[in-house]
Amino acid sequence: MTTGIDFGTTNSVAAQWNGEYVEILELGGQGLDGDWDRPGFELLYPSVVGTSSLRAGALFGWEAKLRSEQAVEACKRLLREEPLVTVGGRRFAATTAAAGVFRAMATAAEEEAATEITEAVITVPANATGAARFRTREAARAARIHVMALLNEPTAAAIAYAHEVEEDGEFLVFDWGGGTMDATLLLHDDGFFDEKASRGVSRLGGLEIDARLRRMVLDRAPARRSWAASEQRMFSLEIERGKIRLSTEESVRVTTPDEQVVEIGQDEFSAAIQDLISRALEPVEECLEQARIDPGDLKGVLMIGGSSQIPAVRDAVSEALDCELVGSDLCDPMTAVAEGAAISAAAMTGELKSIIRVVNTHALGTVTKDRQGRREFSALIDRNQKLPQQRSKTYQPSKDGVARLTVEVWEGDPDRPVDHPDNVKLTDLVLAYPQRAQAEDGVFELEYSYSKEGLLAVKAVLQRTGEVVLDGEVKVFGDSTVPPEIERELKDLLALRVTDRGAPRPTHPQVSAPSPDHGTGSLPGSVRVPSPASMAKSLNRPKAEPEQPAAALVVDGSNLAWNGRPPRSAGGRPSFRALEAAIKSLRFKHPERDIHVVVDATLRHDVEPGERRLVEDAIAAGMVVQPPAGTEGRGDALVISIAEEVDGMIVSNDNFAPFQRTSPWLLTSGRVLGATQSHGVWVFNARRPNAASAAGRRL
Repeated sequence: MTTGIDFGTTNSVAAQWNGEYVEILELGGQGLDGDWDRPGFELLYPSVVGTSSLRAGALFGWEAKLRSEQAVEACKRLLREEPLVTVGGRRFAATTAAAGVFRAMATAAEEEAATEITEAVITVPANATGAARFRTREAARAARIHVMALLNEPTAAAIAYAHEVEEDGEFLVFDWGGGTMDATLLLHDDGFFDEKASRGVSRLGGLEIDARLRRMVLDRAPARRSWAASEQRMFSLEIERGKIRLSTEESVRVTTPDEQVVEIGQDEFSAAIQDLISRALEPVEECLEQARIDPGDLKGVLMIGGSSQIPAVRDAVSEALDCELVGSDLCDPMTAVAEGAAISAAAMTGELKSIIRVVNTHALGTVTKDRQGRREFSALIDRNQKLPQQRSKTYQPSKDGVARLTVEVWEGDPDRPVDHPDNVKLTDLVLAYPQRAQAEDGVFELEYSYSKEGLLAVKAVLQRTGEVVLDGEVKVFGDSTVPPEIERELKDLLALRVTDRGAPRPTHPQVSAPSPDHGTGSLPGSVRVPSPASMAKSLNRPKAEPEQPAAALVVDGSNLAWNGRPPRSAGGRPSFRALEAAIKSLRFKHPERDIHVVVDATLRHDVEPGERRLVEDAIAAGMVVQPPAGTEGRGDALVISIAEEVDGMIVSNDNFAPFQRTSPWLLTSGRVLGATQSHGVWVFNARRPNAASAAGRRL
């Protein structure tokens, strides 16, 4: 199958053309927990790499985003400058981190979607620099994905929309995602897609909006102490989730690591980001002005990227252009780019009849010196030229007797100083003369050939003799091999072992031979493990002191049985064996506590047929309880009643929204533990349910 990949700053999406329609691949969705399980999020793959002391190796996707103690996010944005990043105490190139994300997506496609990603059209921001484009290609190649082409994200979204509605005309794509804001004007004419104009801001996206919301929270609840790195990370996730919820809710409550709760309203949040919205509208005006098009002539305005869905943003764009915006049902803001890339890939392989024409968004040229020695940008290929494009200019050495010249290849805006941040030197190429000569004899014709895939070839020919003194593809664009250092780094990243922390005591039960000491108990059908006391003795380690008061734990068993499972609509079922493993881990971690396990009366019917006997045996043995027939509120009500009776802590990812009014203690600190399963390891962390917000996978 042909594949399209939207490699995003915050999230990535993969799609494939199956011969009839585009199918979005669900990759890594089992890493979602209740607080992040929102419609459509199972189609997203966070562009994150991280590590956790709970397991060896690097984490990717939702696991990295929600389980990492240390994480590198926005891998795509980092490709602009190629900084070094720290993962698990080691330094890696940003390209290596991005390659890890690509490799993890390809692996998930094989293991979870029963398909392969071996070649793909990969999207990039319309205003991405050549260096960023090259590093994106290099990262994909390192992950063993052949890059068929790099396609601008707005063009991809327009392709998806035009494929759906088959409408010709001029479209404006407002692309505001996690890292960049781009406005692109496209013409669709009988299967042809021409980029008429494109403008953007490279560092204006969801990350900047997150920073604004963070400032609002901390202005009202300043930090009372120095926060650990893990606390900083959890707070960042709390901020991002709050921002997402503010697109659909009138207000949200954000909790700081100091357990301070701040309520932010949608209206005040909108007011606080108005300056960012105004900056995002500037490229829109520039595009329309450059193409000399009146907003009333537009066939449609496509809003893509997470930031474009903020109500204040949509209102501002609609007001500025005085038009209706294309709805998300015709252009999904999160998946349209990947869909268009998949359609483009299908067109390239002949599975679909379509021709795509694009323009370059930055000028390509070299740097010369004027008579005063000042460096100037000399453009060979101006911006907004239809690709492929081939242009040449004549240059002369500045002095006699030169044997070699360094030709600097630059990309950017020739109207700005060479040292402006928008101008990027891609590489240096060496032009070698056959022999030293006078300056006038060293005049040469410099030719740039730029393909529609974004590859640049450079040739230099001596004007006097016609001899080629420089010929080849620019290495930073088109080297077909992956640099050995990236290969080595990626191998090290995938085999990473987190060794810079002290060895923690076991965090989950260790499978062992049966022991006569069964003091910890177990659920029917589970593997018995040594008690914590005998485990500590065997490890020559004193028994750990309890970290929290020995309050009873009341387990929302049905909620944990659904943890990480596909929804019922997709054929998913809860797993009683997973619940057994969770209880076993709780007994191991908290041997001093009483544990009550509650399940819904329907659980025995929801599990796989082979597990029904296990549920019935556990109920008969009193290991789990279920609410009596006719109980209002089902298992949730019984969980809360038991917790109130024994003054215990609830273990659940649910928010118990219907019960918060009558049981306000649910929202207080220290009353609820969240549960997360990662590769068979259960982790329990303190959590505070969101006010009146139903979460958790209870289908």
